[in-house]
Amino acid sequence: MAIGDIIVGVDIGTTKVATVVGEVNNFNQIETISSTSIKCSGLQKGKIIDEEEIVQSLAKTIKDAEEETNLKINSAYVTIPGRYVTIVQNSIVREVRDKFSGISVRDMQNAISQVKDIEIPEDQEFINVIPDKIMLENETIVTDPVGKLSSSFAMSAQVILADKEYVKQLHNIFKRANLDIDGIIPITLAERNLILDKNEMNDNIMILDIGAGNIDIGVFEGDTFLYTNSIPIGGDSITNDIALVLNISEEEADKLKKQYGLALKSFIDNDNDIILNTCKDSKKNKIIKSSQLIEIIEARIEEMFTIINKDITSQGIKQKINNVVLTGQGIININKSDVAGKINLNIPVKISTGRLISTVKQTYRTSYALVRYIASMPFKKSVSSTIDTQSNENFFKTLLYKVRDFFYS
Repeated sequence: MAIGDIIVGVDIGTTKVATVVGEVNNFNQIETISSTSIKCSGLQKGKIIDEEEIVQSLAKTIKDAEEETNLKINSAYVTIPGRYVTIVQNSIVREVRDKFSGISVRDMQNAISQVKDIEIPEDQEFINVIPDKIMLENETIVTDPVGKLSSSFAMSAQVILADKEYVKQLHNIFKRANLDIDGIIPITLAERNLILDKNEMNDNIMILDIGAGNIDIGVFEGDTFLYTNSIPIGGDSITNDIALVLNISEEEADKLKKQYGLALKSFIDNDNDIILNTCKDSKKNKIIKSSQLIEIIEARIEEMFTIINKDITSQGIKQKINNVVLTGQGIININKSDVAGKINLNIPVKISTGRLISTVKQTYRTSYALVRYIASMPFKKSVSSTIDTQSNENFFKTLLYKVRDFFYS
């Protein structure tokens, strides 16, 4: 990345479209210059069911961001649920163009082009490549090989493929919103740098992002992206269960879930009475015990973790996972959800304590994480989205930066 790069990140979720615009400042850090969101239900259970609603929501968040920043946004990066993603592990050995000058950025870029050259199934297409491990000819493993003296190096990487039809839908949505797509990034890959702490970045971790209508799974073995998937249930499933079993409105069910949210009945301190105000039974203002409500929440959360357990077991990766980190608006407000996860997965589970996560509003966490991920991509001269200035002030500011860089670089 370069100072002044402006990165636009879009997350299309079950309940909203959220857009974050970030700029790379003089300290090579991301400075958020706009965060916009709007409610949207065009995506349900991880599937696009209403393109028109998503187009309108996306266009509105972009328009709001443009008004806030006085920029014209022509392109953006976007997330993709894990269910549409396939990860292919690949490795290559590359000769260095000039072994006396050391490994260059161009050597690395050529290696990335080479490692992504794999056979791709007809129903999928390439969206990204993640350089993982780089080994010099003396078998030294380095994170940044540029400038190192070596006549060759080996690179292992994850080649990320995506469902061709889903990608086609995304491109169609963005085109109708007068935007190009800069890149498509799996949700948990984007979130990793935000929700994990420094020690967890080197561990074998499973990230579970439990949203309103979808659970995204990401499994990482250190820096290696092993597996991703998504399951079409989430926090709204709990709300729906409460509404159905107690025969009340979804609004009241959601309020009760937030007020009494507890994942395990065994942790109830006081089994209080709850008056149901919207009960459709013949008896108005029906009274239940809080334990009855918690039983409903507990059953659904147990089902969630059971499905996750079955998925990672069938993929043969459960034994590689040391710890599980929970995030997402569908779970973090339900107490003891980490304990319920540990019981059902038989793996240590914790709520995310990443250093930056508490500084970002839940609504914008995924889109902000996407911007941070793009800014951290190695061996890129520029990762900027396509942006036009809309005012004389911004024009002269840009000109000033160019003059300064010319004289002081």
